[in-house]
Amino acid sequence: MKKLIFLGLLVGVCNTPLQSYAQENQELDVEQSAEVFLEEYSDTFQENFFEGLKQMGIRNYDRAITYFLECKRLQPQNTVVTFELAKFHLYDKQFILAQEYALEALSGEPENYWYAETLVNVVDARKSALEEVKTELPWNNIELRGNLAEIYFINADYVTAKSVLKGIKTSKKQKYLEQKINDSIAKQEKVVVPVANVERTESSEDLNNVEGYKLKIEKLLTSGADNNVLLGITEEAMERFPSQPYFYYANGAALNTALKYKDAIAILETALDYIIDDAPLENACYKELANAYTATNNTSKANMYLSKIKSEF
Repeated sequence: MKKLIFLGLLVGVCNTPLQSYAQENQELDVEQSAEVFLEEYSDTFQENFFEGLKQMGIRNYDRAITYFLECKRLQPQNTVVTFELAKFHLYDKQFILAQEYALEALSGEPENYWYAETLVNVVDARKSALEEVKTELPWNNIELRGNLAEIYFINADYVTAKSVLKGIKTSKKQKYLEQKINDSIAKQEKVVVPVANVERTESSEDLNNVEGYKLKIEKLLTSGADNNVLLGITEEAMERFPSQPYFYYANGAALNTALKYKDAIAILETALDYIIDDAPLENACYKELANAYTATNNTSKANMYLSKIKSEF
């Protein structure tokens, strides 16, 4: 089991957005490593596992789910398989099933950071709250709550991050995180400016939170400023907030401007994986992808993305 867990983490790392640029070059290495770690499993399990990964790679999530369901039948307690099913259902926007699998995976391995991150992504996609599912988790596990708090902190949801840590005996690492959360909440409160008959919050531009980066990037996009500055800011934003699709879109747009079309395609397709119920942002990604594929003389792909654009947005 430890071998397969390591495999799952290896596959997960190689499919994180920040690895998109080099993903094609890594696929062979991942497959070779996976073969070593799957030696103790049956041929049937291995065939379904690898075929599921292959279908995921071409974004055929329905087929990927079918193969991993067979893996789960063969290995019902395998948390790596359950984790992959949670991700596939999330990508396929089957949020209820995604949540069920995410909870099952995290209950099986409460201290796994990536399982916790997937659960948070599912909860956010459902426009739900962690409070609604915490009774289904081993809530007394300090490492689990520390991971959840860190994830919510990274996502700039400081109130939820603070509530997750409340009432537990924190480690030195978690105390440091708690201090950062409190500092961020205090900083957020300072930027609320009351105006007569108008309620508004001025976004911080100090690049310490998601809204600060968005405001800076929007200004760079609309002003036509130095594209190298836009590339740098968007890369930094993606690294700090790896589940925010807008940052991938903006980085893809900047890469198109820099004539780096293949890199732009990889990043923009990653953005689509993270978009949940945001048709205008989807349209923006489709337009940039169409531009990139047109520039690389792939008219069929360009037309495919153009056909996806929703005219009402």
